[in-house]
Amino acid sequence: MKLQIIVSAIGITLISYIALTGGENIDVFGNVGSENFAQNEAQKYTFQTEVNRMMKLIVNSLYRNKEIFLRELISNASDALDKIRLLGLTSKDELSTNPDLNIKIKMDKDNKILHIMDSGIGMSKEDLINNLGTIAKSGTADFLSKMQDSDGNQNDLSDMIGQFGVGFYSAFLVADRVIVTSKHNSDEQYVWESDANSFSIIKDPRGDTLKRGSIISLKLKDEASDFLQEDTVKNLITKYSQFINFPIYMWSSTEEEVDEEIADPEKKSTNDETDDEANVEEADDSEKATTKKVKKIVWDWHLINENKPIWTKKPNEVTKDEYNEFYKSLTKDSTDPLAHTHFIAEGEVSFKSLLYIPKIQPSESFNKYGTKSDNIKLFVRRVFITDEFNDIVPNFLSFIRGIVDSDDLPLNVSRETLQQHKLIKVLKKKIVRKVLDMMSKIDKDIYKTFWKEYSTNIKLGLMEDAGNRARLAKLLRFQSSTSDFTSLTEYVERSKDNQEHIYYIAGSSKSEVARSPFVERLLKKGYEVLYLVEAVDEYCISSLPEFEGKKFQNVAKEGFKLPEENSNLEELKNTFEPLTKWLFNVALKDLTLKVEISERLYSSPSALVAGMFSWTGNMERLALSNAHQKSDDSQRSYYLNQKKILEINPHHSIIRELLRRIESNENDKLALRMAKIMFDTATIRSGFMLKESQTFAETIDDMIRINLGIPIDEADFESDEQSEDDSEPHDEL
Repeated sequence: MKLQIIVSAIGITLISYIALTGGENIDVFGNVGSENFAQNEAQKYTFQTEVNRMMKLIVNSLYRNKEIFLRELISNASDALDKIRLLGLTSKDELSTNPDLNIKIKMDKDNKILHIMDSGIGMSKEDLINNLGTIAKSGTADFLSKMQDSDGNQNDLSDMIGQFGVGFYSAFLVADRVIVTSKHNSDEQYVWESDANSFSIIKDPRGDTLKRGSIISLKLKDEASDFLQEDTVKNLITKYSQFINFPIYMWSSTEEEVDEEIADPEKKSTNDETDDEANVEEADDSEKATTKKVKKIVWDWHLINENKPIWTKKPNEVTKDEYNEFYKSLTKDSTDPLAHTHFIAEGEVSFKSLLYIPKIQPSESFNKYGTKSDNIKLFVRRVFITDEFNDIVPNFLSFIRGIVDSDDLPLNVSRETLQQHKLIKVLKKKIVRKVLDMMSKIDKDIYKTFWKEYSTNIKLGLMEDAGNRARLAKLLRFQSSTSDFTSLTEYVERSKDNQEHIYYIAGSSKSEVARSPFVERLLKKGYEVLYLVEAVDEYCISSLPEFEGKKFQNVAKEGFKLPEENSNLEELKNTFEPLTKWLFNVALKDLTLKVEISERLYSSPSALVAGMFSWTGNMERLALSNAHQKSDDSQRSYYLNQKKILEINPHHSIIRELLRRIESNENDKLALRMAKIMFDTATIRSGFMLKESQTFAETIDDMIRINLGIPIDEADFESDEQSEDDSEPHDEL
């Protein structure tokens, strides 16, 4: 049947409406003249003054991203569906007009109209005037107040209904005109239209075509034509509204292969055959008919939001496979997560959350450290708000993936406003605590995989997050002199009864620190020493003053003392006092801060020890290897030029021989030479860099000469003149 397209005073075409609803069960009026519209003349209204101001604010300031309009309108549709479902619990008649609860979206490219339809509670004429003509009043608050029970408490089911306020007006971000067709159970069907300056309402001349619900039709601006593309709209629905409680359908096309019959071309019929013969030939034709596969475009309603919000369920109702599948659909990661935490937080801010630890951290993560992360998605009542928060988790936990869904945060504000919301700080605190608790419960075997990927994050967190330092300290793992993978708790449990410190040493590798002179006596006495072999380790431990009552002791710094009292230490100091004074005042003048008898050395003759607040050799190495630094850094220069403490081993034969020599002759040239060599080797052995390596190299060359029996002053090469003479032939006699 050919339909006459009539554009009414409200601006929506019947053909657009028929396309949206599929043309089924619609009371379509036929040829309607202008006299019909005269009887149903639209009533015109003006917006309140604050509405006009808010329109400008919405378009120019409140929403920076125009695509937000679809999120807001779908959220409003979900609200309307929630309301009718809630009413249906007490009165089944409310749902009888249209039992299907869903949202449908249709793009009319020919007329540049985008339709969003829901089968929710709908609006009466009065609702259209009050809710759409007054700013920040969607009707939700009034609806909830009526749903309160006699005790004044809201029904639990109403918690899922949000207050969207100005969200409806975001439609004008992309539309020149907005048309709302709505049908409430208590009223007839009306149409509301606005161009953002005024609005009009008319009784729908088509009658009750919706049964119940609303259609919002947006006459899109030219620059918003992209929102008529199927892929664009589908991606926006998936991004913002895929976890809405109700099914969202979109009118879209698919390409299908169908069988098409092909008649046999060789079979011909003649006109002079009898009727009986013709009947026989028709039968033969049907038997010989062939088919082929052809592609055909098929239009239908397709479900968009297939993923279900499993975080709204109780943790004991979700299986491990469901958690893993949801993680993969959320992150597009093909591997299962290492761990997850699913919890409901209540208190000042209530929210549900499902967070994951990926099995592998991207290699470029630390190149982006401190920048915006999109790994955690913030939802409000299952509506996506943003994934661009800097403060929802601290930087060191930026690898955490998942969802946070709150009923308390306001939905209809810009991202910048929400980021500063006071409840975000409370939310962040609870999330961090839950994530750290999840990490502490990871199985020991799996924890090694976790530590391999995220050890640096935890150590950075220890330095950055003072409030959670105690929790983070329990997550630390190190190599040690007795274990390849130990926690601080396990170290303390293995420590000796009289041990007051946790001993550690930092270096570039385990083999280096295990052979360091600083750990010789500790290992000999049976004490465990932590080996810090990652670049961030020494910084990390320096920010941790103690653990379970035991202070940390860097064995490469001054202040080291063994728990056992060395009964003859004072006697040794007195015995070697001439040597320590001679080294400090004569042999190594201006090179050391002081010279002392060592308690930490066992097999090495000497070592260079950093002051309590100076850099160790490992720290100096890290500072010098940093590419991102100023060429003239006064702070770095200060630490690099700090003098070190020379500790000597009174039990070593070299030290005893030096003492014997200087007691006999303080000007012993060999003793002076050996003292400087000993200082340079102690510098290298202790992890520091030589300030002047050429002199040290020449000294070693001289020692090689002596051992090979070569005079020190013997020339290493012949003169150029001598070489030239040798090259000339001699005259024959």
